[in-house]
Amino acid sequence: MAATSQASQASLLLAKQLKDLTKNPVDGFSAGLVDDSNIFEWNVTIIGPPDTLYDGGYFNAIMSFPANYPNSPPTVRFTSEMWHPNVYPDGRVCISILHPPGEDPNGYELASERWTPVHTVESIVLSIISMLSSPNDESPANVEAAKEWRERRDEFKKKVSRIVRRSQEML
Repeated sequence: MAATSQASQASLLLAKQLKDLTKNPVDGFSAGLVDDSNIFEWNVTIIGPPDTLYDGGYFNAIMSFPANYPNSPPTVRFTSEMWHPNVYPDGRVCISILHPPGEDPNGYELASERWTPVHTVESIVLSIISMLSSPNDESPANVEAAKEWRERRDEFKKKVSRIVRRSQEML
């Protein structure tokens, strides 16, 4: 019973956040449901931030929310090609605010940097846009991308440039 109540509270909150984003769109991304019958799966398109390597790219991602949202974070996975130190090769985004609340068992993050229920779809996507602007290669999700970012920046830039061009061709 409690899980059903929690899921219905989560669906009401997500419906409100979707309505707010529809009424007041935020520059840099758009969001909608993957399927109108499932409020827990969102399709998000992020526009590469200006003055970054990803500038002008269109990157699609799926945001999957747990039934106990906002107590637990969603997962975000790029379905578009992405080359970035903080994106796993399978497209999953690795940023602090998407990590479960509480102390980091590995000691890399402060509890204050991790998920808290005050985050919204907007704050999550804005954090991902910020991640695109400034990669964190200290604890990479994609070790190869981080290594290339550090040691062969020109190759990294060429690879990202190709990905941006391909994303524009898919429009």
